[in-house]
Amino acid sequence: MAKGLIRIVLDILKPHEPIIPSFAKYLSELNGVDGVNITLMEIDKETENIKVTMQGNDLDFDEITKAIEEYGGSIHSVDEVVAGKQLIEEVTTPQD
Repeated sequence: MAKGLIRIVLDILKPHEPIIPSFAKYLSELNGVDGVNITLMEIDKETENIKVTMQGNDLDFDEITKAIEEYGGSIHSVDEVVAGKQLIEEVTTPQD
């Protein structure tokens, strides 16, 4: 049974190193993380802008933030957060 955050989507700026597969594996080993999905959004000479989706049972935002900073990354924005016992997917409404 979920106790807190079960999904978080982050916009992160990181250096080219560590490479994305290593970064995903590192994040997936954090407490409470069941899976990590990383999408490369933009790349320039020195950095990569990535979208990181993490899912699990009782994700620890402070631990995630610390881990990202230890690897040289910085969170630009928190784009989605899901908390509770189950995932609630967004639905399209007529106003959309």
